[in-house]
Amino acid sequence: MVEDNQIKAQVSPFAIREGEIKTFDGKDGYVSMNQIVHKINIGHITDIHFEILELVNQFEFITSRQLYQMLEIKGIDAKSQDKLNNKLEALVKSKILTRYYFTSEEGKGIYRIYCLEKMGKYLLNSKEIECKWQPSDNTKPVPMIKKRLAGNQTLIAYLRKVKAFDDFIVKPSLTAKTAGKVFKATGGCVKLTKNGKSIQFLFEVIRRETDWKKKLVDKMRLYQDFYANFVPGDSGFSAMPQLIFVCEDEKHMAETFREIVTNQVEIPQLKLYFTTDLRQNEETLENTLVEFKLVDLDRGKRHLYGCGLGGTW
Repeated sequence: MVEDNQIKAQVSPFAIREGEIKTFDGKDGYVSMNQIVHKINIGHITDIHFEILELVNQFEFITSRQLYQMLEIKGIDAKSQDKLNNKLEALVKSKILTRYYFTSEEGKGIYRIYCLEKMGKYLLNSKEIECKWQPSDNTKPVPMIKKRLAGNQTLIAYLRKVKAFDDFIVKPSLTAKTAGKVFKATGGCVKLTKNGKSIQFLFEVIRRETDWKKKLVDKMRLYQDFYANFVPGDSGFSAMPQLIFVCEDEKHMAETFREIVTNQVEIPQLKLYFTTDLRQNEETLENTLVEFKLVDLDRGKRHLYGCGLGGTW
């Protein structure tokens, strides 16, 4: 598998593209549970297939590369990306998983997205593994899926590259007490621990979807509520978590910061940090976070500098 720092992409594969649609690439037809049981009995579906199934259940939408990396993190040898793809094909043919790709004016996407199918949920239930998947989940729009994929990439980068990594949550729930609303950090959460001291990062993925600026402001108001009323133990956090925005590219970071400041939805309790999809491909994550500062608000001047975590975590 090509290492992250060898990827030469100039544009994130998880950026929003003009006229993009999701195209079905799974299998039609009927597969019975008896057929699935037979495949398990004759060894066509093995433990590694169940490991894949559990990862897809955990992440909801995931690419084959991300699956390979997560199996590697768990100490499971998939042999090669091609061999993993063969296993995924078997799961798709058995309607345990299904598959999509994105199509836009630029052409067909270079990667496939995997998610659960009906038989996958039945198998998870048979092992008493919680599965909240519903068939309607697979109808989620392109921007929502790309947020999940970008979030996956960020979580996996921290798992693989930050020595102090301790734990992660794919879809952490937060409570805005004043508004009385529960909402999710779209990119997930990681916990880093070193010398008995822990810090947690929330990742909010921002995409240039339709009305993205309004959606950002609405989400920031929920975050303002969460942080303004935070006490240790809220939403499972022992201390106030740091918020990091995952943007499509360098320019998008500045655009996101500008919208936050212009609409006065900053969070006084903490500094806001920004990163991009492609920054997760760097060999280390020491200098992947950026903080924006307004030098002269009236004239709109901004000073941008990188803030590295490597020396501390």
